[in-house]
Formats: sequence, C-alpha cells, structure tokens
Amino acid sequence: MHQATGDGSTQGILPALAAQAEELSGWRRTLHAMPETAFEEHRTCAYVAAKLESFGLPVHRGLAGTGLVATLKGRNPEGPAIGLRADMDALDIHEATNLPYRSDTPGKMHACGHDGHMTMLLAAARHLAEHPDFAGTVHFIFQPAEENEGGAKVMVDQGLFDLFPMKAVYGLHNWPNAPFGSFLGRPGAMFAAFDIFEVKVIGRGAHAAMPQRGIDPVLTASHIVAQLQSIVARAVNPQEAAVVTVTQIHGGDTWNVIPDEVVLRGTVRTFAPAIRDLAEERFRAIVVGVCAAQGAKAEIHYDRRYPSLVNHPAEFGHALAAAHATVGAAVDADFERIMAAEDFAYMLEEVPGAYLCLASGPGPNLHNAAYDFNDALLPVGASYWVNLVQTLLGPATRG
Repeated sequence: MHQATGDGSTQGILPALAAQAEELSGWRRTLHAMPETAFEEHRTCAYVAAKLESFGLPVHRGLAGTGLVATLKGRNPEGPAIGLRADMDALDIHEATNLPYRSDTPGKMHACGHDGHMTMLLAAARHLAEHPDFAGTVHFIFQPAEENEGGAKVMVDQGLFDLFPMKAVYGLHNWPNAPFGSFLGRPGAMFAAFDIFEVKVIGRGAHAAMPQRGIDPVLTASHIVAQLQSIVARAVNPQEAAVVTVTQIHGGDTWNVIPDEVVLRGTVRTFAPAIRDLAEERFRAIVVGVCAAQGAKAEIHYDRRYPSLVNHPAEFGHALAAAHATVGAAVDADFERIMAAEDFAYMLEEVPGAYLCLASGPGPNLHNAAYDFNDALLPVGASYWVNLVQTLLGPATRG
C-alpha cells in the first residue's frame, strides 16, 4: 500500500499557478459567497462562463440547465479529446463561520468545496489556454447538482458525450483531515452506490391503554428497524461491504394514542452490483414479512440513486502519474473505499476515466457548517489538471 506522506516534492506545482495564489483565492471566495443549490446555479454559471470566455474559450451552455462545457484545442488539434469535470452546487446548510466572504444566502453554503473545485479547473483552463502545448482537445465540464440530484446523469442523458466525444473523463474532490497536498484514490470501486428508501407502516390506531384493539405500527416499525440490520450481519458476505441505516422515524402526535401509521426513511450503501441487488431484495422481504407477522401493511418506496463510482485501471494509472508529477511521493494509490456517493459515477459508466481526492489537511469535515475550502490547495489542484493534460496529450509535437 502506497501511503501518502503529505511531504512530497512540490516540483510539479507550476510556478505560474503558484504566483496566482492570491488571485485564485479571490475567485474561490467570490464563488463561496454566492452558493446555489441543485439546478439553480445561475449566478455561478454566469461567473464561470464569463471567466472561460475571458480566456478565449468557446462555452456551450444549457446542459442540465445550468451546466456548461468549454473547449480548448491544442496547438496540434489532431490528438484525442479528454474531459475534466468540476461540480458547481452548494448545500442546504446555514453557514456557521464569520468569514468576510461567508454565504450571502441564508440556509445555503459551499460546505463541500465545490467553490474550490471550480476555481482549480478555471485556473487550469486559463493556464492551458495560454500554453496550449498539447496534441488534442480538452473539454472543461462544469456540472450542476452533484449533491443528491444527479446532475451528472442529466448531462449524460442530454447528450454530453455525443456533443463532446472524448476518450476519457476525470474528476477531483478535496478531502479534509488527510495529509495536506496528498492525492488519494484506488482502482475499481472507490465510492459507494447510493439508494434511499421510505416505508409507510400502516396499522390501526387505538387507545394506548387498549392496544389489543389496534395494530401497532410503532412496534412493527421497531421490529423492521432491528431486522434490517440482519441484511449486513447475515445476508451479505463479510468480505463485502454494505450499510443499511434508518435515519428517520415519524409517527404519532400524542402520548396516549397508538397511531394509524409510522414512516421510516433511510439509506442503503453498497459497492458491488450483486450486493446492491441482494440488499434491496432482502429489504423488501423483511419489511413485507415483519408487517405480515404483525398484521400491518407496508408501502415501500425504494429509490436507486447513484451507482458506485468505479475507477478504470488504465485511466487511474494516468491520474496517478499526473499526481506523482505534481506532488512526488505524496500519493496513496490504495486509499480506503468511501461509503459516501458521487454522481461522477454516471460519467464513468459511459466513458473510461478516474477520480481522485486531494487532501486539504486538518479542519472541519465536508458537509459541516464550519467548513471552508483550504485555498492553499488551489495551485496544487490546478497544477494537477495541467500535468494530467500533459500526461495524456503530451507536447504538441507528438501529434
């Protein structure tokens, strides 16, 4: 296992990008102050498009509503095309920082670092536009609605890869509380598939002192919650990984009445498609069986959301080469699998590619109201993108 040390060489951090650190921080903080959630990234889209156009790049707007793609051809345009993707959306979280550039919208903030992701890709786009010494084409993909709404799938369904054919596509995400400046990833499944469920347990209300006259959905729901844990404990091979978590239970509104119904909600996370199928099959069987045993009924809504994000071996190798070119030995190529979900998985189902994380050092975790992207990462991530283009497309003379 290659461990990231966080003290790798910085020879691959491009001096021009390092010199722009203050300017890039200004871009990032402007984006941070105007967070917009899924498919509402109108100000964000306008800001990003204006930057790209100022670099001399043509910008295609409208994919997934607020998504956009800018295209740059190298000095030798005859080489292959690749895609570099950054996500754009914020979260429904009220920012708890007192930063001068904190969110200008109550209840919304950039708590996952997408402001930094956009800035790193913008910086790389400008640098490459000024130094297009490569053979081929680079598509800079700015994707809306990564958080829960599957903007990547919408872009794919609306023809992203038909409008912009490419041989490979790459993504990058910041990762707090790992050694600063190190790159983290693994071949194969890296992020989990993401499913959600809602179960309405329908019983029959009664006086709490006369439970024999009703069918208790609270008791039934409690049995369901307990039995669902048998999916991971007994149905899934211990060498595989899965999580079944009930996150909400709603039922009743007073202390002396058994309610008519209880609602359960939660999530299921898996990596292997066969385990995903097994988890849903066992979930449905448990809910139906427990309800039948208690005389209750169930309405099940089971929604498969993002697939598992799977890095393609060859493309993962190219991403690692660019990471090593950027930070030397500070690369962990066997990072732990992550039970969170990432909709870049939809792009990787259509086109080969790879996804890495870039460690930001100690600080609040993602999706935390106190989180702020570490601006010191901006030249690192931007240099990675430039080095990746050089790794894949090489000098223009090779074409």
